[in-house]
Amino acid sequence: MKNFRSILLTGAGSGLGAALARRYAAPGVRLALIGRDESRLAQIAAECVGRGAMVEHASIDVTDQPALAAWIAASDEAQPFDLVIANAGVSGGTSGLGESDDQSRRIFAINLDGVLNTIDPILPRMRRRGAGTVALMSSLASFRGLPGAPAYGASKAAVRVLGEALRGDYMPSGVLVSVICPGFVVTPMTARNRFHMPFLMTAERAAEIMVRGLARGRARIAFPWPMYALARLIAALPAPLIDLVAARLPRKGA
Repeated sequence: MKNFRSILLTGAGSGLGAALARRYAAPGVRLALIGRDESRLAQIAAECVGRGAMVEHASIDVTDQPALAAWIAASDEAQPFDLVIANAGVSGGTSGLGESDDQSRRIFAINLDGVLNTIDPILPRMRRRGAGTVALMSSLASFRGLPGAPAYGASKAAVRVLGEALRGDYMPSGVLVSVICPGFVVTPMTARNRFHMPFLMTAERAAEIMVRGLARGRARIAFPWPMYALARLIAALPAPLIDLVAARLPRKGA
């Protein structure tokens, strides 16, 4: 079981990122938190300090590659990270009307480019040290493209496959790469959904599952298991059958 002491977390200002920050906050733990909303980030940082953690935070957009790379490098120099969680992400619905070009590109810029901007500065450093864990936030939506939020599903699929490939590349050097695939979690992202979300769980419960999986070095942390099993089943079914079912699924609001 790994005991992480120096942790970098993006998207820490709300949702799963905030829940993870609170879950890891403890005496002797150093948290480096990144988010876009300075006021929310400062609030989470204060909560983590109250739990005994040493906290530094920065309001940086993960699409700003030069600024993010410089901050990560400087922070890693000060105290090497043993865990980096590329969590920042957004969703976007269409209400069945189709995605605009701007919407699709923004989702990919944050969900995929933002992950690359987070891990590219740190992976070579961890490889030189021969130790470290990197976690990429994907989704159960990554296993089969469904209508309603195509760019979100596609971006998360790219993140999942990226993480799976990187794990094989970096494992011989002592660096672990894990992919996290949550189902429906109570966050601002899912608050816009106006349909039933099966096996919906709190962000705190999701954080507990993720923390336990990362401590064990698991390659894929997918949950809840009934929803994971359903996602794998849907991915395995013939396309014509899925097309019939997908046509009747509710669409995420725009």
